[in-house]
Amino acid sequence: MIADLLADALKRSMERTLPVLDLLNVAGSLQHAGEMSAVSMLYKTWLEHNADAGVVYAIHFNHAVILSNMGDLEGARAALAEAVRINPDFYPAYINYGHVLERMGLNGDGVSQWYTVSNRLGTVNGENVTYKLSALKQIGRLLEKSNFDAHAEDALRLSLEINANQSDVIQHWVSLRQRQCKWPVIKPWSTITRKQLLDGISTLSLDAYTDDPLLQLANAYIYARDDVGQPKSTYHGGHAKVRAAAHPTRRKIGYVSSDLREHAVGFLTAEIYGLHDREKVEVFTYYCGIPSNDAIHQKVKQTSDHWCDIAAMSDDQAADKIAADGIEILIDLNGYTNGARTKVFAMSPAPVNVNWLGYPGTLGSPYFHYIIADEFIIPPQFEKYYSERVMRIPCYQSNDRGRQVAPGTPTRAEHGLPEEGTIFCCFNGVHKITQFTWARWMTILKSVPGSVLWLLEGIDTTNARLKEQAQAAGVDPARIVFAGKRSNPHHLARYPLADLFLDTSPYGAHTTCSDALWMGVPVLTLAGRGFASRVCGSLITSAGLADLICTTPDEFVARAIELGTDREQRESLRARLKANRDTCVLFDTPLLVRSLEDVYARMWEEYVSGKMPRPNLINLDIYNDIGIALDQDDVELLAVPDYEEKYRAELAKRDVLGYLPPDPRLWPGSSPTVKV
Repeated sequence: MIADLLADALKRSMERTLPVLDLLNVAGSLQHAGEMSAVSMLYKTWLEHNADAGVVYAIHFNHAVILSNMGDLEGARAALAEAVRINPDFYPAYINYGHVLERMGLNGDGVSQWYTVSNRLGTVNGENVTYKLSALKQIGRLLEKSNFDAHAEDALRLSLEINANQSDVIQHWVSLRQRQCKWPVIKPWSTITRKQLLDGISTLSLDAYTDDPLLQLANAYIYARDDVGQPKSTYHGGHAKVRAAAHPTRRKIGYVSSDLREHAVGFLTAEIYGLHDREKVEVFTYYCGIPSNDAIHQKVKQTSDHWCDIAAMSDDQAADKIAADGIEILIDLNGYTNGARTKVFAMSPAPVNVNWLGYPGTLGSPYFHYIIADEFIIPPQFEKYYSERVMRIPCYQSNDRGRQVAPGTPTRAEHGLPEEGTIFCCFNGVHKITQFTWARWMTILKSVPGSVLWLLEGIDTTNARLKEQAQAAGVDPARIVFAGKRSNPHHLARYPLADLFLDTSPYGAHTTCSDALWMGVPVLTLAGRGFASRVCGSLITSAGLADLICTTPDEFVARAIELGTDREQRESLRARLKANRDTCVLFDTPLLVRSLEDVYARMWEEYVSGKMPRPNLINLDIYNDIGIALDQDDVELLAVPDYEEKYRAELAKRDVLGYLPPDPRLWPGSSPTVKV
């Protein structure tokens, strides 16, 4: 049937008797049957014999799509070049042309195609708006990927000037400013307001922008509601079968992540899958990331009971697979990060959904029931900031004790560091550096003669900007030293050159903290209220150095100066780290795995007994509006002592007419948080 259909279409193409609509219908049938080569052959033959047809440019475009999907990028490139030659005003061809060139590694040429369509669409009206916005988005995305951050920022700003209601563009624009250490980060202009920027900011960027856990909860809720959305169908009807088929004591646990490879989450969790007690759990891992075959990826794959790559599956297909496997408890190791499959969790293919490790905070959704933390990260009085029920283990963050460290002992000279003087370091991403953190660091450097600050490098323009900021603060720019990118074993090996790790606020060190502690470098942190600002304190506590946790900015500065000028005290801290490393809670991965298994058992018991929590999502739109108004670039909310009172005052103003639903989080006279 297919062969006959193709043969007839080829014959009519050569005879010039196959109209365009018939061509498209036949091509669609062949494509539906998976006969991509046949579709390409048909398009090629038709084009050779019908070059004077009025819509030939569109057929070149369709042919390019097929060739691109087949991996013939050179053929797709030629087809798209012909499409724009024949019809320079056929704008979709420029968009696809840019994508093909990007896939060929010709990023500059790809950006040129998108600039071409953007510049040709000088008049912004009707359909032109869609094409121009698409081109500007692609320009911004690829320039950001290629580390041309300032140009990417300009392209996205132009896109927002055309249409300010693009949350995805706002997310990237804010992220770019954070990555460039451009302060103030939230900088409105004539056509876009501060509220619009903060309404569109991503949850992760917000973590790095402010220590406001109520705003972070509200922001996460709005993202879950508007971007993830409500699924068309769920698997709730099948949960009874899962429960009926459940083993009395052995839980089916599913871990979902795009980062089970040489990535922070991969490094942290590599050991846990193989340590699980197979009499208590059966381990399923669902990978949704980029193709990988590195050592971490292979280790996770080999130590799981079941491994499934769901990256190429649709959300429906992935959810079907998880449901068919009979998963009882599904753990999200992504949260709201790149590669996440949140829509799969929204469909509830497993009865219990858990938020752990991949994302530093609440997900603010109706379909995540639990968040795994510890006593320091979420003390009881802070549970109000989370929509999920808090389940605690001794230390929230897992660690791989088999991490590889490159042999040899690096020298200070090899890394551009002075032979004498205190080496303060911070290997957090530069996007976590705020103007408040930077000001504290500059005060510390000025108070510790001969000291330097060793940072993980950003792009060249960002490095230069930070040196300029140092000079403006009265610090010799030469005292800011940048560490180049290294493979993880070589990166770990250079840590001991540092004397003290200075944390960022409000988004502190996570993996970088445990790396420093593993390598014997003490870490000084400033703990706030939000999840991201308290992880570092949790890790330090679990390593036996709770005395390095500060609670005010002034205390942080004073303690850093004290340690920076007291070599004996620093050596004492190093000795404590060395003595405790192999026995402390932080690196007791078997303890963590046993604790996870106990937590999973309690979750299942709550589900079976009908006591599984229902997320508290009351008043979150209102909290979002209040938080946006409260958070200003010239005020560090982490340092504000009456934080909750500010919210209560604004709530009282809004409750004049008594229309606010009661909320046990903050409302005066309400009962403590109850989740049933």
